[in-house]
Amino acid sequence: MTSEVVFWDLRTTRKATYEVKLRRLLKAAGVSDAVRSGDLTAVKLHFGESGTTGFVSPLWLRPIIAFLRKLGSKPFLTDTNTLYVGNRGEAVSHCLQAAMHGFDPLLLGAPVIIADGLNSRNQVTVPFLGRQIREAHLAGDILAADSLLTISHFKGHELAGIGGSLKNMAMGCATRQGKMHQHGCLAPMVHAQECRGCASCVGVCAAGALQLDEDNKIHLSPELCVGCGACLHTCRKNCFAIDWKTDITAFMERMMEYAAAVVRSMTKSRACAHISFVTQVTPQCDCAGYSDKPICPDIGILASRDPVALDQACLDMVNKAEALHPSHLPPGLAAGEDKFRAMHPHVPADYGLDYAQDLGLGSRKYHIREI
Repeated sequence: MTSEVVFWDLRTTRKATYEVKLRRLLKAAGVSDAVRSGDLTAVKLHFGESGTTGFVSPLWLRPIIAFLRKLGSKPFLTDTNTLYVGNRGEAVSHCLQAAMHGFDPLLLGAPVIIADGLNSRNQVTVPFLGRQIREAHLAGDILAADSLLTISHFKGHELAGIGGSLKNMAMGCATRQGKMHQHGCLAPMVHAQECRGCASCVGVCAAGALQLDEDNKIHLSPELCVGCGACLHTCRKNCFAIDWKTDITAFMERMMEYAAAVVRSMTKSRACAHISFVTQVTPQCDCAGYSDKPICPDIGILASRDPVALDQACLDMVNKAEALHPSHLPPGLAAGEDKFRAMHPHVPADYGLDYAQDLGLGSRKYHIREI
């Protein structure tokens, strides 16, 4: 099966402005078929960690929100709290970070709602029988929405190789526990020597996996830990850390299974659509805290109902594009070579897309429809 991916190369004219061309893209991609009048539509995006500049700008986002509202939808901008401790680790700081980057509900016409709640406890656990997981821990307000539109900044990623629509769904729609689950590190690492015996982590550990020992130092019982990550965000002495080391193939499979769990858990089978901005294609994720020089020129905006085809098309276009030097790319890398594996050689050549296809998320075969 071949899927359609709609592409706009960002060219405009006096009559065919950005807003006009973007509306054409959204109509051609079938967004109006995925979103119905009266829908509470989750617009899943990344608000950008402090210090980054490559995230999708609110200025570029505003016509998309206007399009959804004209359909009769009630869109809300959403993301989930991060696993790591930072400016998006709980909903208060997360909303403030979104505001700092210009995501103003009064200007955009859509409120900011952190989908997994104040401390990532708004969670729905759904069954999923895959190669790696038997259940997925997802954000409650993503699953409560009537439709889902992912808006992704296509870029590199230190662990997954690329960050596109599939990763946006998989990691971005998971709670802290779901993120820990995908990384394969159920229990955090413990640095007991840093503990001051305040027991604040013991109070937030619903599983009862934490207790103070006879030396008034924290002790973790791994067999009881459920990987919720609450201790990471409670401790002020950095006693807990994430073990980022993981089997890459297993990690990629867990990530694709989580993306499939999101799609299968939506209330309507036709309720998802996806947009990717292939602009400022940076080597790292927008979580990195900085945005390095892009690795290729801006390419355009792509959209599809098929997230696998969309990620594949974005990947192909970036790899075909001119390589920008100097940048994070190895010197001498030419157009047509795989830019992301040149930076992240540990990643499998298919970026997990074959397994995503096997899971029924979409097709790697696509054709481009230009507008």
